[in-house]
Amino acid sequence: MTERIVSFVMSGGVGSRLWPLSREDNPKQFHDLSGNGSMLAKTLRRLTARPEGETPIFLIAAERHADRVHADLAGLDLAGGGPLFEPTGRNTAAAVALATLRTLSEFGDSLVLVVPSDHEISTPRQFWQSVEAGTEAAREGRLVVFGIKPTQPETGYGYIEVATESGGTFDVSRFVEKPDLATAQTYLKAGTFYWNTGIFLFRAGAMRDAFMAFQPDIWQATEAAYKAATSDLSGLYMPLELYAAIPSNSIDYAIMERARDIAMVPAGFRWNDLGSWQSLLDVGPADNQGNVIIGDVVAIDCENSYIRSDGRLLSAIGMKDVAIVSTSDATFVAPVSHSQHVKKIVEQLEKSGRLETRFTPAQDRVIESGAWRRRVHHWLFQETLPLWSTSGVDERHGGFHEALGLDASPLMKPKRMRTMARQVYAFAVARARGWDGPADRLISHGIAFMAGKGRTDRGGWVRTLNVDGSVADATEDAYDHSCVLLALAHAHMSGNPDALRLGEETLAFLDAHLEDSRMTGFLETSDGKGERRSNPHMHLLEAFMAWHQATGERAHLRRAARIIDLFRSHFFDPESWTLGEYFDAEWKPSAGEKGSWTEPGHHFEWASLLVDFAGRSGQAELSGFARKLYASAIANGLNRATGLAYGAVSRQGLPLDLISRSWPQAEAVKAAIALDGSGGPDLKPEIEARVGRLFRWHIDPAPLGLWIDRIDERGRSLATDVPASIFYHLVCALTQYLDSTSDKAA
Repeated sequence: MTERIVSFVMSGGVGSRLWPLSREDNPKQFHDLSGNGSMLAKTLRRLTARPEGETPIFLIAAERHADRVHADLAGLDLAGGGPLFEPTGRNTAAAVALATLRTLSEFGDSLVLVVPSDHEISTPRQFWQSVEAGTEAAREGRLVVFGIKPTQPETGYGYIEVATESGGTFDVSRFVEKPDLATAQTYLKAGTFYWNTGIFLFRAGAMRDAFMAFQPDIWQATEAAYKAATSDLSGLYMPLELYAAIPSNSIDYAIMERARDIAMVPAGFRWNDLGSWQSLLDVGPADNQGNVIIGDVVAIDCENSYIRSDGRLLSAIGMKDVAIVSTSDATFVAPVSHSQHVKKIVEQLEKSGRLETRFTPAQDRVIESGAWRRRVHHWLFQETLPLWSTSGVDERHGGFHEALGLDASPLMKPKRMRTMARQVYAFAVARARGWDGPADRLISHGIAFMAGKGRTDRGGWVRTLNVDGSVADATEDAYDHSCVLLALAHAHMSGNPDALRLGEETLAFLDAHLEDSRMTGFLETSDGKGERRSNPHMHLLEAFMAWHQATGERAHLRRAARIIDLFRSHFFDPESWTLGEYFDAEWKPSAGEKGSWTEPGHHFEWASLLVDFAGRSGQAELSGFARKLYASAIANGLNRATGLAYGAVSRQGLPLDLISRSWPQAEAVKAAIALDGSGGPDLKPEIEARVGRLFRWHIDPAPLGLWIDRIDERGRSLATDVPASIFYHLVCALTQYLDSTSDKAA
């Protein structure tokens, strides 16, 4: 049986090396510095990801940060753990003593893992593999540390020198404080020095004995405060007078540099303490000149610089190798090579009594539900719908243009049936949301073109039409039929007189020609050839539920239920919480890479649809599947530099398609909205963050009414046109956002 490890996260400190962003009231660990949430939230999620074994998780944090801590804890299963609040900071030795005392009192002489809350570790599986590699030494009573093999002469980290190695574990010779550059270079050449991650693993009894041997005063004072602590549902609180009496010292000075027989495990995970502007430059989304640009910034002829504005416009010309960080009340400028010395500025400011090191202007750190309403409403109704209802419509040949250029001019491309249908659907959704544009005319225009030019002899729909409306590809494709059905359902709800008849004809065609004779879903095309995909089934599920909404007929729910059965039995992998894309005729994953291919965007789409079906059918357990899909996509499907969903990742979380398109980000918004109302955690901050990323990367950099569809792994645009097929993703996601925040309207 895998041994219990009691985990403690240390969330103290100010993070002054990242001033002016990090402040006493809003320190580094509460910032989203690399995407996907605050440093603290990501640390907690990493600890919950232990593959096997019991892992109660505790958090040692400042009492003044209690509200921020509870926000980051929301929705996380701490397996019986919880927060321990310090009334005042007494450094890391007190925190480790407190962790040891809590473990001994509740779990006996168990293994204890202590980690900082503000380090970037993007590989949770490898993190836990490294921890497990140290358990044997810890069980034997050794204090275990974890070291990173240096890749450059870093002056911002402490070092560990090691001696002999046995079974993958090294004996520690000594700990070394942050060196100067020349010394760091000698450490790198020696090959026996590692960066100190500040992560510790030990048996509770062994750490107690070490404190009693080297720092009994710290142990006894911490024990007195712990025994006098009070607790309620929100956490454990130590009395100020007793906790303030604990001598302030770091665990390195107090214990680690004095104890003998310390073991070090070489860390097999990617690690960065994000402790300087240089480190953020190293991990951030860089442009062609190596700059990381964040916020309202205009940079010309700059190179290898970190330039960030969290407030007003910041402009820079000819800067090279510098950090420029501007908030609403302070600006910091320095060569990136000197960014470790920010503490000197902070110390000087504090000596002169300045408050900028202590307090953050409230508007910079509070994200309220509905914060994006005004921008979303304006973009939809004043910019985008007016453009696509005019420039996006082919008034000469009929239907809609397949794509626009970045100058909003129509591109003469073949017209896919799925795109024509999606435009009809988007205008119907906009009409239902109160758009006062010519929605009825556009819906009729689109349906007339589709039905007049795109029907097959058997009553189905062709795949592609030429610009003039002649048939380019007459294949009867399940994906296209799902889009047509979805559009017709919403057109019917909008009052279109032809939609119901066309929908019934399409459903009859589906039953006659695209249904698998073995009653296992639908064929890709009417000839029944080729591999099978989950994606057309997802869109058919969406269409069937739309027809249930439009007519109230339960027959449509029964159709949807058959696809839900396929999801349960074949599409969803309960081990990895992932959704397969490609299958053979027997619904087994395709051979090779395709069998491992998963798409975060489809995880988000399925999550929304599962919640919807759960509400209609009463199958409440489907919301659990939806949460797993969402969690999997967030954990393994995001580019950490931008926070955007990759095109595809393997079931093991390895990126397969590094491009981030706009539609998965829109579907992430819809999924978060759906899950927010499904009985799980409060996802309103997550919804705002997802909308913010959609605008930050895809919408705000684009010309009026358009969007940047494709972004590379470093945050650079790859867009050459604007595909109309994405329009419905954005319209539907953002109208849902407006609906979900309607109580916030002024």
